[in-house]
Amino acid sequence: MHLAPRTLRRAVAAVTLTLLATATAVGCAPQPEEKASGSASGSAAATCAKGKLATKSSGKLTIATDEPAYEPWFKDDKPANGKGFESAVAYAVAKQLGYDKSAVVWQSVPFNKAFAPGVKTFDFDINQVSISDERKKAVDFSSGYYDVRQAVIALKGTKAAKATSIADLKKLKLGAQVGTTSLDYIQDVVKPQQQPAVYGKNDQAKSALKNGQVDAIVTDLPTAFYITAAEVTDAKIVGQFENQGGTPEQFGLVLDKGSALTSCVTNAVDTLRKNGTLASIEQQWLSDAVDAPVLK
Repeated sequence: MHLAPRTLRRAVAAVTLTLLATATAVGCAPQPEEKASGSASGSAAATCAKGKLATKSSGKLTIATDEPAYEPWFKDDKPANGKGFESAVAYAVAKQLGYDKSAVVWQSVPFNKAFAPGVKTFDFDINQVSISDERKKAVDFSSGYYDVRQAVIALKGTKAAKATSIADLKKLKLGAQVGTTSLDYIQDVVKPQQQPAVYGKNDQAKSALKNGQVDAIVTDLPTAFYITAAEVTDAKIVGQFENQGGTPEQFGLVLDKGSALTSCVTNAVDTLRKNGTLASIEQQWLSDAVDAPVLK
């Protein structure tokens, strides 16, 4: 039986509408987003699975620092003993990541090499490295594990020891370790009339101070306290600098640029800060670092 043209057109239209409605319903059907999201979360969790990170050496966590390792950050120049602020922090981070003390491997890496461009041989480095935008171009950082200020040290009874302002420092011969924020403060904040003396190690800067080759040296405040209390006892802390730009200077753990571990290590540091572990370690190892007058 043949349909009349008008009846045929009506039938075709009805079928077309039905197909369109079906296609629309399928296109608007809820997609399995929760399943996909759950899968992504599971993947992230797997990436940071405790004790199973994609480290340089399977089942081990390689941590680097400079040699010698100075107090109060390390004790007796032995990073592996767990003594000193940064040694204790390193092991606390390792534990948070699922690695006990026996699974931690220490490696010696010079300060400047730690944040220089290039592939790293360590999983993270801990060596009083201040977080900065410039350094972030070459490496990754964890969130900050310590808020720090820079301080000036001079021999007692000298003109430098009597400085009370940044202006008083401008005519002095100042020194600091190469590549440090301490040197940046001399160059960018003090802007002395004489070129600052630059040293490869803090030990060299301390010797220069003792020998009268410089009027004063700049280090971070805890190091300044240790130097004046235990190493150059005829020196004093002249004062400390205010933080620049309104934000505190922070030390961060250094990782390879684009490291798969960065978020895991940052989460570990954040957890230690939130649960009070970092504050407890700071109280144990840096509590003697007395406050110093602010140089303005």
